[in-house]
Amino acid sequence: MSALPSMNVDPLICDVLVIGSGASGLATAVTCAELGLNVIVVEKEPVLGGASAWSGGWLWIPRNPLAVAEGIVEELEQARTYLRHELHSDVLDPRMETFLEHGPKMVEFFQHHTEVRFFSGSKMPDFHASEGFARGGRSVCALPFDGRRLGPWIKKLRRPLDIISLAGMGIAGGADLNHFLNATRSARSMLYAGKRLLRHARDLICHGRGMHLVNGNALVARLLKSALDRNVRLLTDTPVHELLHEDQRVVGARIERAGRMVEIRAGRGVVLACGGFPHDRQRIARHFAHAPDGNGHLSAAPKGNTGDGLRLGESVGARIASDLPHAAAWAPVSRVPREDGGFSGFPHLMERAKPGFLAVRQDGRRFVNEADSYHDYMCALFDACGPAEPPVSWLICDHRAQRRYGLGWSRPFPFPTASYVRRGYLFKDATLAGLARQCGIDAPQLETTVNTFNQFAEKGCDPEFGRGESLYNKNQGEALHGPNPSLGSLRQGPFYAVKLVPGSLGTFAGLKTDACARVLDNDEAPIPGLFAVGNDMNSIMNGYYPSGGITLGPGMTFGFIAGRTLAGQTD
Repeated sequence: MSALPSMNVDPLICDVLVIGSGASGLATAVTCAELGLNVIVVEKEPVLGGASAWSGGWLWIPRNPLAVAEGIVEELEQARTYLRHELHSDVLDPRMETFLEHGPKMVEFFQHHTEVRFFSGSKMPDFHASEGFARGGRSVCALPFDGRRLGPWIKKLRRPLDIISLAGMGIAGGADLNHFLNATRSARSMLYAGKRLLRHARDLICHGRGMHLVNGNALVARLLKSALDRNVRLLTDTPVHELLHEDQRVVGARIERAGRMVEIRAGRGVVLACGGFPHDRQRIARHFAHAPDGNGHLSAAPKGNTGDGLRLGESVGARIASDLPHAAAWAPVSRVPREDGGFSGFPHLMERAKPGFLAVRQDGRRFVNEADSYHDYMCALFDACGPAEPPVSWLICDHRAQRRYGLGWSRPFPFPTASYVRRGYLFKDATLAGLARQCGIDAPQLETTVNTFNQFAEKGCDPEFGRGESLYNKNQGEALHGPNPSLGSLRQGPFYAVKLVPGSLGTFAGLKTDACARVLDNDEAPIPGLFAVGNDMNSIMNGYYPSGGITLGPGMTFGFIAGRTLAGQTD
């Protein structure tokens, strides 16, 4: 840092400095700007959006106004009951109470005052059918957005994750995805998919990227448009080297611009929104039991999420949580080879629950309800593996399933599988025994496991793990398949497998904060002028994962709360 020259210019001046440009940071910036504050957002990457731009874009917000408008009305105590059960606590964190109160207000604020628009996940159930769970109505997602409305700023929006998109075209869950999966079975779906592909091809020719934005890409684009409309200054390629700390207060930061050091002075405060530490090897070694040397973990988050916010917070006396049962949102990922010789992590979020799939460890035995959430899948794997066994598993399917749904990075019909096999990603064999030998799986046991699984799957039941019994399992399965949407036998060769390794979608452990998102020091006192939101803020879920959207929901809610606090609005 000291080797960089300073510029002989006055410092940049603002009311609020936001470090990081994911949904939580942009939500803070937009709230502040809407309430009359001057805001600067700095992002060290050349693009905006962070992990949010790669996400599904879902927010978990109990009692949100969209659900209420649909007639889904629940008492606050029902959500509290579910959370007390899921978080294994009789008393909820004060921040949780604040989230439950302000989450619906956040949705209403963005719907009415900004470009952000949501649709209701009225049929999106909670992960677990425990006391207080909801069959739907607690989730919202960003509506699709026309990227052309961003003008030249579209070039600064992080593109959808290449390994899970179709030539850079994002595909939303639900009806959008179902049309693509059914394109060879339904004339209506084929027409729908054809139109989407033609539009995407036109966008590639005219704009160099897709313009029909969905999921987290749409959410970030809507927030970005809202920020631009309110004259928020957005600086990319701008790493933060240190916070400015004067008279026990954070008053700004020292940033790097074009190879020189520049100060930004923030009169109201600084907000850390850098996306946690999914690629910080030293912190991974301290917090992830399965990766004691910092390796053996492959996050699906952007490579730039390296714990900057946590380090900046610690530099001024902030406290990092170290007592969570799970330090991250675990997910099984497969290693996708890159041209540079490295690997990207493909998150297996969908196909595990479809008929024709099962997962085994190296011993050829199942260990989990494959249709449960990605976090639950990894928790079960960690529990099943002893200290001497690497926590890896194999996701296996038959030919019908691979051609219907794909398997990880390997696409479904009409895409051929040969290139994935050739690059060592996908394993393929005419028989289960041959597949097992290729993968180093116990072959006799795998055959026994699959035979037993098939017998019950054809009856629609799974006595070993109860797959397909919960509403969440059913929704993740195939609605057109019976008698159980999530269960189907593996009988038609060739058979396929991919190796799944420990990964994550983001981290839970972060800076301790109060109910206003103010960062706390070792004495649990707020550090004046410093706030944290998103994955830089210690998760209000205390290291548990009760439902989809529990990252972006609290992230945007506390961004909204932080913005109001910085603007001096309290109620």
